[in-house]
Formats: sequence, C-alpha cells, structure tokens
Amino acid sequence: MILDLFSRRVVGWKLQDRLDASLVHQALQNALILRQPKAGLYFHSDRGCQYSSHLVRKPLEVIGALSSMSGLGNCYDNAKAEAFFSTLKAECFPLSNSFQSKAQARSTIFEYIEVYYNNQRLHSALGYKSPRQYESGLSTRKRTTFSKEKVTATSSAEGGAKVKRANGINGGSP
Repeated sequence: MILDLFSRRVVGWKLQDRLDASLVHQALQNALILRQPKAGLYFHSDRGCQYSSHLVRKPLEVIGALSSMSGLGNCYDNAKAEAFFSTLKAECFPLSNSFQSKAQARSTIFEYIEVYYNNQRLHSALGYKSPRQYESGLSTRKRTTFSKEKVTATSSAEGGAKVKRANGINGGSP
C-alpha cells in the first residue's frame, strides 16, 4: 500500500498471497501512474527487503525520488502506514478476521479503499474531510489564489518592462 502522507489518500495498492518485491513494485507502479510525481518525491518505507530491492528502487531512481527508510528498530517511523492497516482491519475485516474467499477479500478491500476510505472517510488531521475532499479543496484554493490577480506586462520606451495590474491589490484600482 502506498499512502500519500499529505492527504492520507491510498494512491497505490495491490493484494497478493505473499509480501515480496513484485507486490510492492505493482503497488508503486499504480501510485506512479495515478500521481505522476516530479523529482524530489520522498518515498518512505520500513526496512523490509522488498523495499530495498532493485525492482522497487529502479523506478524511484528513474523519477528522481528520494528513498527513506525507518531507523533500525524504530516502528514509529512508519506510524501512518501502520495506522492505516489498523483502521483497515477494524473497519473492513469480518469479526472473525477471516474472509470466506480470496475473491471476497479482494472485493471488500477494493470497495473499502476506493469507495469509502479515499472518498468518504473523514480524518481529523484533514479538518474532518476525506482525502479526496482535502485534495479538491487544495486545488480549488490554488486556482483561486492564482486567478485573483491578472497581470499584464507592457514594454516601456526605456526598454524595461512595466507591469500593469488588471484587478489591483487589496481591492485597489489598476
């Protein structure tokens, strides 16, 4: 499971019988396709060998991501991921902690992550918004901030540039 720590959104995940490098690689590929991150992304994981494998490290290197691993014996470094799995088990798993089939497990977990957790589940750390609501609010705030002031550049006779403000600052006229 790949979790965006900013919005708490699960951006990549995959289910398999074993935890190995191919599982992490597939979840990472899903996250990279969804997010298309720029260089400088931090990818934090625990110290499991599947995370330090070439299969996982290579795509991170290609996009210019910076790898970060938990300190030896420090379980708190990965607390957000551990909290997600605790929440998943408490809210999604049957009382017996056992699904009737792999197909039922896949279907139930898919619905939990893609329908409920990312879109409806409220997080106190996000101002009681779901991860998608939080991300939508951020993009709306960015658009509002950048579109409030229209700026036009014109050349002056001296060769320098003059800036003319179309909507003014602080409610003033242009």
